[in-house]
Amino acid sequence: RGNAEDLDQAIAFDWEALALRPVGHTDRSILLNNLANRLSARFDHRDNAEDLDQAIALDWEVLALRPVGHTDRSISLNNLAKRLSARFDRRGNPEDLDQAIALDREALALRPVGHLDRSSSLVNLANKLSTRFDHRGNAEDINESRENLRYALTLLTQHDPRRLMVHRSLATVYLSFHRSGLDGADPGEDIESLNVGMHHFKAAANFVPGGLLYRLRASLSWVHHADLLRHSTELEAYATSMRLMDAYMSATASISSRHSAMVNFPSTLAVDAASCALRSGDVRHAAELLEQGRTIIWTQMTQFRTPLDSLQTYSNHAAALVKRFRDLSSLLDRPLASHAYGTQIVDVEADDIRYRRLVEDWNRVVEEIRKFGGFSRFLLPPMFADLQEAARDGPIIMLIASKSSCDAIIIKCTQPPTSIQLPTDLEKLTRLVLVLREAIGKEVSPKGNQTALIKALRKLWGDVVRPVVENLGGFAQRGSRIWWCPTLLFNFLPLHAAGEYRANGKSLSQQYISSYTPSLTALMRTRRSHDRSPLVPFAAIGQNLPAGASFTLDCVEPELELVQSLLPPPPTVSFTKITNVDATKSRALRALQDNSWLHFSCHGARNFDDPFKSAFLMRDQPLSLLDITQMDLSRHEFAFLSACETAVGVPTTPDEVIHLAAGLQFAGVKSVVGTLWKVNDWTVQRLVEAFYKNLCGDGTMNSKRAARALHQAVYSLACDSDMPIDQRIAFMHIGI
Repeated sequence: RGNAEDLDQAIAFDWEALALRPVGHTDRSILLNNLANRLSARFDHRDNAEDLDQAIALDWEVLALRPVGHTDRSISLNNLAKRLSARFDRRGNPEDLDQAIALDREALALRPVGHLDRSSSLVNLANKLSTRFDHRGNAEDINESRENLRYALTLLTQHDPRRLMVHRSLATVYLSFHRSGLDGADPGEDIESLNVGMHHFKAAANFVPGGLLYRLRASLSWVHHADLLRHSTELEAYATSMRLMDAYMSATASISSRHSAMVNFPSTLAVDAASCALRSGDVRHAAELLEQGRTIIWTQMTQFRTPLDSLQTYSNHAAALVKRFRDLSSLLDRPLASHAYGTQIVDVEADDIRYRRLVEDWNRVVEEIRKFGGFSRFLLPPMFADLQEAARDGPIIMLIASKSSCDAIIIKCTQPPTSIQLPTDLEKLTRLVLVLREAIGKEVSPKGNQTALIKALRKLWGDVVRPVVENLGGFAQRGSRIWWCPTLLFNFLPLHAAGEYRANGKSLSQQYISSYTPSLTALMRTRRSHDRSPLVPFAAIGQNLPAGASFTLDCVEPELELVQSLLPPPPTVSFTKITNVDATKSRALRALQDNSWLHFSCHGARNFDDPFKSAFLMRDQPLSLLDITQMDLSRHEFAFLSACETAVGVPTTPDEVIHLAAGLQFAGVKSVVGTLWKVNDWTVQRLVEAFYKNLCGDGTMNSKRAARALHQAVYSLACDSDMPIDQRIAFMHIGI
């Protein structure tokens, strides 16, 4: 469970037991060893140098009690060398590293040819020699390291999970050769060593018995070095990492745990992969990689939204396949934890056969899953031909912000995609986001405008939106709809509001009706048709004083009454209103489940540490994004989120857009209106009234009208010179 108190107690008990077994006691070395291991484990979790120093002191005492000839001396040598190396990594004392190498040499001598753990000692020694070479540049160290690793590889069977780590270590050593020029070439010019190093990274990433997590880490190292050195395998490395990330997340239980796992991996992986594909001229592959990365978490939600969990509902056979896949994935993820270097393997042949069978079973189960309808691309990247369907009602602009360039990919339904390199970069985008954030909410100038905000929106127009609009003119008619699919920093920009903001100046809203989508897959999913009831069930949920709030939202009740007055009467609409003390989390969840049209008026709260805890604040408890993602809303038509910051994520989020509005769309709601920042009561009342008049003023309800209705409502507010710009551009539309 990882409870720190348990480890503290265990260490305290070990100290007490050690006091009862003084010098000369036959079991003293065992207790010393146990205590050293636990202190080392606590150091790994807390980074307390005192724990590591104590562990090393105890290891020296253990070694003295296990002289030459003792059956466990090689293990003690290995433990002490490992911890001395850890102390070197922390403090940089060369004596620690030299001692660790000397101890590893002695351990290797005690494990002669034929010993089951000889390969372990070879690798331990090789890794430390490689480290010393990096610090001192002694060619003998790196040469010996390389030879030891090559020899270790010959001692391991073809399916031994430890081969992965040997391949990874060899990759590191060969890259050291490349950088140093020890093979006779100038530093950086030894192409053969570079190619061999990348070969070993690739071998590690594709070595199935090594376990998904360790393969993923190896592939990310491959990405790092291939990207840094612009190696020919760079795109392959990215594609492999995306595939392994998808597989690893598929085998992970819940959406929140997937997000926690993603935090430990590069947040820009999908964007950088797409950028790499663009550099190679493959626009289709760039779109595929970006889409795959952006939907890794969202398309694997719990209950209906997880592909595997939805498969379970097909039949008993399907459910058994899902269970088998997850069980096998879990088993394949354990090898290096249970058979790491430094432990003894009793039966190598039996272990080899076991993993070979596990791999065969896993591959067989994956192939069986792919036979089900809708699962032919399971654990495979999406095909661009399938993604084009998302653009059937209008072009989609995928915006990519990577360290190498900022680009736009325009997806068209029946034509090849086009890419545009935008005249901006990450540094400029970062400044623009900060300027916009500071400009929002500032008082208007005496001339009645917001100068800083207007300047930022002009910059957004020139650097991002105008180049896209100029390319849209050839095939997208004026007044038609377009969809934005932004990544990273682009998520924090009001793209729909970009323009010149001067007399007779151009703007995006003059030419197109903008909507957003967190992914192409989400947009395609929300277009799936369902039988509609002739009666529209509409729930208005309002909470003016949630738990812990310091003030009351006076506008909630009037807003919901206004909404009701603007909706068609029965029998077209069945209206339910839940407010004040009745608006609890459980009542809101029930209303969310029972009504396909929704209007929220309440506090919205973003959670920067865990985006899935972002929530609508109810009377008793928050209604969180995680609660929403666990619901089947695939028959829901529309949601209006009259709450602050419901359509903006947090900067630490990986490639996915994780916020309340996107969560509702991924859960199945076809059309969602949300907010980018705080809006005042007066703005909300004006916009809500204009929106619903445009949406259903003719007495009919159609969620496909939402984007145009919002566009018209915002336009009507623009005619009001008393309304600040930041207020009238705060609302955005997501979905169909």
